[in-house]
Amino acid sequence: MIKLQNLTKSYPSDLGPQYIFKAINFEIPDGHNIGILGSNGAGKSTLFRILAGSEYPNKGKVVTDKAISWPVALSSGIHPQMTGRENTRFIGRVNGVDDLDEYEEKVKKFAGLGIKYDLPVKNYSSGMKSRLSFGCCIAIDFDVYLIDEATSVGDIKFRKKARQALLAKRKTSSLIMVSHDLEEIEEFCDSVIILDKGELTFYSDLQEGMRVYKAL
Repeated sequence: MIKLQNLTKSYPSDLGPQYIFKAINFEIPDGHNIGILGSNGAGKSTLFRILAGSEYPNKGKVVTDKAISWPVALSSGIHPQMTGRENTRFIGRVNGVDDLDEYEEKVKKFAGLGIKYDLPVKNYSSGMKSRLSFGCCIAIDFDVYLIDEATSVGDIKFRKKARQALLAKRKTSSLIMVSHDLEEIEEFCDSVIILDKGELTFYSDLQEGMRVYKAL
């Protein structure tokens, strides 16, 4: 389970605190691949960062017994001074990977970085960084994968590989996805959570949720 308990998040402004969430209590249902939908500025990215633990609420907390990934396709946690290989081993150790050598080779193969795997990440393009991060994440067996526009990473060949990997993962794990591409939501998800005016509503019927979202 993933529960939001009395979750409050605001940002300071000249007009006073601007609330994204205010004392929200909500449980994200288990056993679903969920698309997060909402208008621009509704708080989708903020919610994602809070779920990932990269941003904290002002009050309240997220309670979970799940192993949750960092947002797939974002190069968060990648150190620019370290090589791709060194980053991989560091991420593997932090996430409790047993066989670091096997993990390292999986990531190298998936990311397709070739000899550049042993160069400092500061020399990588943004696409290469994202491919490395994607490879590091997808090679770990998380209970829940947070997906942020993941299939837009890299060239056509890599996007196809990323799509196939996510389709395989959703059979054994859950996906929570933010995407502006509704066709992508339909492909990967079976349900949606609509974020509107600080409120979260779960729709187990994907098509019903899509209709409600389009009518906002």
